Amino acid sequence: MGTTTDKRSDDAKTTTTDQGAKDANEAAERAEETAAAGGEKNGEKAGEKAGETVVETAEAQADGGTEAGERAAGEADGADAAADADTDTDTDVEADAAEAPARSGAAAGAGAVVAAGLGLASMTGTWLGTLLAERQTLVGQIKVQSGKATDQIATVYGAPWHTTALVNGVFAVLAMVVAAVVLTGCRPTWVRAVAWGGLVLGFLGLLISAGMYLDLFASLPSLPKVPGAGS
Repeated sequence: MGTTTDKRSDDAKTTTTDQGAKDANEAAERAEETAAAGGEKNGEKAGEKAGETVVETAEAQADGGTEAGERAAGEADGADAAADADTDTDTDVEADAAEAPARSGAAAGAGAVVAAGLGLASMTGTWLGTLLAERQTLVGQIKVQSGKATDQIATVYGAPWHTTALVNGVFAVLAMVVAAVVLTGCRPTWVRAVAWGGLVLGFLGLLISAGMYLDLFASLPSLPKVPGAGS
C-alpha cells in the first residue's frame, strides 16, 4: 500500500508539473501574441504618427515656401519700385543737368552778342548820341543869341562833339563789362570768340571816345584874328 501511494503521489506530482509547464507555455505564447499584437498596434500608431508628422512637416515647409515666396515677391517689387524711383530721379537729374548748361550757354551767347553790338555802337555812334548832340547844339545857339556865350564855336560846335564822345564812351564801357562777365566762365568756343570781339570793339570805342573828348584827333576850329580889330 505504501508503495502504491507513493507511486500515485509521484504520478500526481508529474502530472501537476506537466500541467504547470503546459500552462506556462500557453501563458508565454499568449504573452508573445499579445506582445506581437501590441507591437503591431504600436507600430501602426507609430507609422500613423510618423506619417502625420511627415505630412505636417511637408505642409509647414510648403507654407514656409509660400511665405518665403511672398516675401521674395514683395522684396522684388520693392526693389523694382526703388529701381524705378532711382531711374526717375536719375532721369530728372540728368534732364536738369542737361537743361542747366543749355540755359547757361544761351545766356552766355546772348551776352556775347550784346557785348559785340555795344562795342560796335561805341565806334560808329548811336541814335542816342546823335539826339543829345543835336540838343546840345540847340542849347548853344540859344546861348549865343542871348549873349551868354563868349566863345560861339566852343558853345555851338565843341559841346555837341564832346557830348557824342561821352555817350560813345559809356557804350564802350558797357561793352567791355558785358564781355568780361561772359569770359569769366567756361563757355563754348563761339561764345568766347564773340565775347572777345565785343571786348576788343569796346576797347577801341573807348579809345576813340577819349580822343574825341580830349580833341586829340582834331582841335576845335578858331576864328582868325582880323588885323586892326583892336584899334
